[in-house]
Amino acid sequence: MRLKSNTNKTSDCSIRFCFSGVCSSLVLLFFMLLSLSCIQPESADGNKSQSEITNEPEKVYSHLTTDNLVSDLVNHPAFNGFGELLLSRDNNSAYYNLRLRNVATLAPYHSHVNPADVIDALNHMIDEEGAGKSIFYDFYPEEKKESDPRKVNTGLFFFRGKPGAPFAIVCPGGGFSYVGSLHEGFPLAKRISELGLNAFVIRYRIGSGQWAAEDLAAAISFVFRNAEMLGVNREKYSLWGGSAGARMVGNIALDGVEAYGGDKLPKPATVVIAYTGQSTYSSEFSPSFITVAANDGIANINTVERRVENLRNAGVEVEYRRYENAGHGFGLGTGTDAEGWLDLAVNFWKKHINE
Repeated sequence: MRLKSNTNKTSDCSIRFCFSGVCSSLVLLFFMLLSLSCIQPESADGNKSQSEITNEPEKVYSHLTTDNLVSDLVNHPAFNGFGELLLSRDNNSAYYNLRLRNVATLAPYHSHVNPADVIDALNHMIDEEGAGKSIFYDFYPEEKKESDPRKVNTGLFFFRGKPGAPFAIVCPGGGFSYVGSLHEGFPLAKRISELGLNAFVIRYRIGSGQWAAEDLAAAISFVFRNAEMLGVNREKYSLWGGSAGARMVGNIALDGVEAYGGDKLPKPATVVIAYTGQSTYSSEFSPSFITVAANDGIANINTVERRVENLRNAGVEVEYRRYENAGHGFGLGTGTDAEGWLDLAVNFWKKHINE
C-alpha cells in the first residue's frame, strides 16, 4: 500500500468565496479546515503502517503449486539470495525442469514424500518473507566462509512460534550426500511452530558427518548469541534429526556443543531421534524421543531398540514409538501409521520445558 498523494485541485472543492470585510478571515479559516479534510486519514489506532511511512508497496508474493518447476522455487523472489539452499544438493541444476509434484526425486533415501506437505511449508515461508519477517540466517560470519568455501552452503531457516518460547533445530537426513529439508525439515518445523514453539531447519555441509556436527554446534551457538534478536528462549532447547540428521543430534546429546567447536553451552533439554542406526549412549545423554518403523530398509529396528534399552539402563528417560509400515525417512508420516508422531514428540519436549 502506498501513501496517497494529496494533490487535489481547487476544483475538487468547488466553492466560491466572496472576500470582503470581516468575512475574509472566516473564509480563510474555513478553507484551511476544508484542506485538512482532504488529507488521507490515519489508521483507526492513529498510526500509519510502515509501508505508508516509507511509501513502499507491501510485498505480495505468488504461491507455488505442484505444477511449478524446481527452477521456479530456486528463483522465487521471496527466496532471493538463498533459493538454492532450499534444495538437497550444492548443485541442483540437473533438477531445474522437474515439476514439484515429483519432489521425491530430490530425496531418494526418503519414503512417503508428500508434495502437498512440501508446498504448504514453502508457501508459509513465502508469506513470512512477504510480511517482512526474515526466514534465513547465516550462522557463519563472512571470514569463516572465505576461509572455507564449503561453509557458503550453510544457514538456518526460521519458523516462528510464540515470541520468547524455546527453540528447536531440525536436522534433515540424506546420508551426508544431500540435505532433505523439503521433506524432513520445513514441514516438521512448520508444525512445531504451529504448536507454539520456535524451530530452525539447518542447512549443513554435505560430505562428512564431522562437518555436519560442527555446523550444528556453530548453529546452536549462533542462536544462543542472538536469542534476543531472534525472539527465542535459550532455556530448554531441543534438537531434532532424522537418519543422518539424527546422528548429528546424537553427537551433541552425547558429547556436547563445545566438543564440535561450538561455545560452552548446555546440552539440549531433549532430543528427537528418528530412524537412525547410530548406537551411542551414556548416562549423560539428553532425554530422548526415539522413533522408527519396523519395515525401515536402512536403519535396522533391532539396532534402534537396543539403543533404547541401553539408554534406559543408563538412567536416561526415553519415549520410544515404533511404527510398522512407514519405511525409512517418513518425515511427518502423512498417510502412514506414523502420522501424528511429531505431536507426541512435541509433548515430550513440552513436559521437560515445564519441569
